Amino acid sequence: MTITAYSSTHDQTDGDPFITASGKQVVDGIVAANFLEFGTKIKIPEIFGDKIFVVEDRMARRHNYRIDIWFPNRNQAKRFGIQELEVIIL
Repeated sequence: MTITAYSSTHDQTDGDPFITASGKQVVDGIVAANFLEFGTKIKIPEIFGDKIFVVEDRMARRHNYRIDIWFPNRNQAKRFGIQELEVIIL
C-alpha cells in the first residue's frame, strides 16, 4: 500500500492543522485514510514493528487508497517520503 507523510502545517491540512477530521488533537500514532473508518487501528510492521496507528484524519479525495502518517514536523514527513509497505488492519 502507498504510505505518505504529513505534518501540522497550514499548506498540508484544512482548517486547524492540529485538529484531525475526527475532531481529535494530533499526536504520535495518528494516520489519515479515506477508506477506513475513524478509530480503525493498523500496523506497518516493516518499519514500525508492533506500533499501533489509529485512523483519525482524512486526506484529499484523490488519495482514496493511501495512508498518510502524521509526523511532528515537516522535515520528518519529507524524510519519510512515499513508501510502498504492507499494512495490517487490526
